[in-house]
Amino acid sequence: MDFYISALGKLVTDSGFVAIEPGQILMIVVSFVLLYLAIGKGFEPLLLVPIAFGVLLANFPITGITDGPAGEQAGGLLYYFYQGIKMGVFPPLIFLGVGAMTDFGPLLARPSSLLMGAGAQFGIFFAFSLACLLGFNSGEASSIAIIGGADGPTAIYLTAKLAPHLLGAIAIAAYSYMALVPLIQPPIMNLMTTKAEREIEMTQLREVSKLERVCFPVIVSVICIFLLPPTAPLVGMLMLGNLFRESGVVGRLSQTAQNELINIVTIFLGLSVGSTASADKFLTKETLLITGLGLLAFMFGTFGGLVIGKIMCQLSGGKINPLIGSAGVSAVPMAARVSQVVGQRANPSNFLLMHAMGPNVAGVIGSAVAAGILLSLYG
Repeated sequence: MDFYISALGKLVTDSGFVAIEPGQILMIVVSFVLLYLAIGKGFEPLLLVPIAFGVLLANFPITGITDGPAGEQAGGLLYYFYQGIKMGVFPPLIFLGVGAMTDFGPLLARPSSLLMGAGAQFGIFFAFSLACLLGFNSGEASSIAIIGGADGPTAIYLTAKLAPHLLGAIAIAAYSYMALVPLIQPPIMNLMTTKAEREIEMTQLREVSKLERVCFPVIVSVICIFLLPPTAPLVGMLMLGNLFRESGVVGRLSQTAQNELINIVTIFLGLSVGSTASADKFLTKETLLITGLGLLAFMFGTFGGLVIGKIMCQLSGGKINPLIGSAGVSAVPMAARVSQVVGQRANPSNFLLMHAMGPNVAGVIGSAVAAGILLSLYG
């Protein structure tokens, strides 16, 4: 009888219920909220579900699932998953899949869209300056600022290089704001444009030749990587994926990059990011500042894209609807869809989606270039 009582007592004292701390309870609640947003509201579910579950797993006490190896003791499962982020492997593989899924045709049909994509990176450099003023070092400020690019993999890649201790907070903020694009952007778009500007109908884009499509990823790789060598992993994989798509001779590779590969890496990436959001790392005053600065970065990115859109509207004699400038943030394709929705509210016969995709995909390149600049300066 004493044996059974002793065994039962040991089970109780060794259970997580005894060892759990208030901060871990709070983070478990946070994971439930993220799961609700992903499943109940459909906010970026492909990444938010694994991230949320990673947060949940990381905050169960005494599991050792995130611990590194100690002596002859092997590390926990999520520790090894995290090495894919630490070594800079997962985000470029995500970019490979994104490149294979992306049609750069609208950008090639109107190359001036690059200017709107570049203008939308204003939020990154605005937030960087503000973060430095608030006491963050250059690496931390760079990682916070890149949230304004609305590009989750780029934010993860840069943060893992410059400020890995902030990875959980920055990744969750980045993907949360990407999911909230339909709520954040429209008020800024309405404030920055007149009703007459929102009603502008744009002419159909020209047909882009296969030669242009095939040459584009090669030319972009050569220019960007020569100018900014740190962009090689992100830009290189993005353009390789696009070359798979456009070449027409490697259909199996293109399909694998678009489906199996990106899906597998997304699971590992999400769990790895979530595992960094343990209570001791996440529940700090810096997390609140990161959340606020990330929102400002995203808002000013939208603002910057719209400013360039309005300038181009004036220079074109009213032929370019400035709403498409807001799609310069690289939340593909959600930001382009928001441009379409806001435009159709003003003019039901307005079809801006394909026009907005030009600045949208330009923003993907722009955020990678901005990350390369920050890595070159502070890496």
